[in-house]
Amino acid sequence: MTTTTALLADDDCYLALKAKDARFDGRFFTGVTSTGIYCRPVCSVRTPRRENCRFFGHAAQAESAGFRPCLRCRPEMAPHSVAWSIQDASYILAHQAARLLDEPDSWRDEAPSVEKLAARLGVSSRHVRRIFEAQFGVTPLQYLQTRRLLTAKQLLADTDLPVTQVALMSGFASVRRFNAAFAQHYHLNPTQLRRQGSGPTSEAITVRLGYRPPYDVAAMLAFIGKRSIDTIEFIAADAGQPCAGRTFGIESGGKPHAGWLLARFDEARCQLVLRVSDSLLGVLPLVIRRVRAMFDLDADPATINSVLHASFPGGDGLRVPGGLDGYELAVRAVLGQQITVAAARTLAQRLVDLLGAPIETPWPRLSRLFPAPAVLAAASGDALGQLGIVRQRQAAIVAIAQAVADKRLQLNASADVSATLAQLKALPGIGDWTAQYIALRALRWPDAFPAGDVALHKALGVQALKNPARHAELASTCWKPWRSYAVIRAWSGLLDVSPVTASVLEMPIAL
Repeated sequence: MTTTTALLADDDCYLALKAKDARFDGRFFTGVTSTGIYCRPVCSVRTPRRENCRFFGHAAQAESAGFRPCLRCRPEMAPHSVAWSIQDASYILAHQAARLLDEPDSWRDEAPSVEKLAARLGVSSRHVRRIFEAQFGVTPLQYLQTRRLLTAKQLLADTDLPVTQVALMSGFASVRRFNAAFAQHYHLNPTQLRRQGSGPTSEAITVRLGYRPPYDVAAMLAFIGKRSIDTIEFIAADAGQPCAGRTFGIESGGKPHAGWLLARFDEARCQLVLRVSDSLLGVLPLVIRRVRAMFDLDADPATINSVLHASFPGGDGLRVPGGLDGYELAVRAVLGQQITVAAARTLAQRLVDLLGAPIETPWPRLSRLFPAPAVLAAASGDALGQLGIVRQRQAAIVAIAQAVADKRLQLNASADVSATLAQLKALPGIGDWTAQYIALRALRWPDAFPAGDVALHKALGVQALKNPARHAELASTCWKPWRSYAVIRAWSGLLDVSPVTASVLEMPIAL
């Protein structure tokens, strides 16, 4: 495989391709030399001959080699490749650069460039180019170009947005540049692709998002449902398939956007079918990325389970539930400090009922938005106190809202984890538990570990020991860099206390 990060040999890729194994979806792409097209491993076309196949770790590599994306399996629907390491600094930096390029939240107010990317990472632009090309086999701009084109391809196929709007939403500076890049890479113009697609059939837009199995859909929806707030979200079934609906509001480019979305799991196809109100079309790429993060669709179970399966043999399909809005999740985390999930849900419900803006949706159960940052930042202590929120948490909620409203605090997957943790803990009423919980769910950090969590202490069997947080931290070292997933599995009661784990938990700690 033409990437230095590949863990699969070409022959292994071909076997996965023959089996159409969804576990490898997004982990590699197959370029077929006889057609000039590249596909996902799950593509339904007849398997090409082995000698006609070239394998790539990223879509950008396949396009750089001259292959066009398949119109049947649609590579833009594949889960992204999310790799983490705790050792190789160049590896970490290259993947952090790719993560920043992948996240629309990173560049909502400016156009990305190698120079700006390097400035965010604190290194020179030359160093970014060198390590990026060594890691991925393409330059940062080639990688970004592929992401933009695949985003545009999905918008053209799944919406009836004007081509001009598709070009701008995908990150192109002009329609002329978009048309030229599209024709150069895909050998057809945007309108030709649209004629070949089905297009929308109603006021709502429907897109399909792939994920890799195993995926425990019931556990994911149970986690969200246990914490759901009436009038802004619900868990139900749609056409016999589990689904989640909710309202969503966001500001982008100085303009507010508000609407609703419905996410339905098609487990037979390993896809999430997302319906989005037309009022959110202007921020559709951002909504898609937020939904992928909310349901952890880009996780690679094979890699995670290679570290965690021995300790949590029953949790191979569990994912880390995220959130559509990191600010909202942070407020709800503060409300949940030192109380039960049910009590935190009650406080959050009161907050939404008092301060949430009304919104119209097709479902009477969805009728409000979560209070905007500016609204909570201006909320009085008396108003919050009447809801049953104690003074310390009032200060924390207002501080978070003010920092987000002033754009001093960014709570999404593109944020710098260590800097954001420091910012959070500098706010009144925010300790390590709250900061780690926000990192786990909002920042999408796979190695977050709220060592002081009481439920975690019980799951690990250290609650009766002196300084249980230190014992929990020590026990977690063997789960790096996937401790967020270990926490979810421990909360689910899936820990298998093997002799190795038991010996670690019983190890004395110098106090």
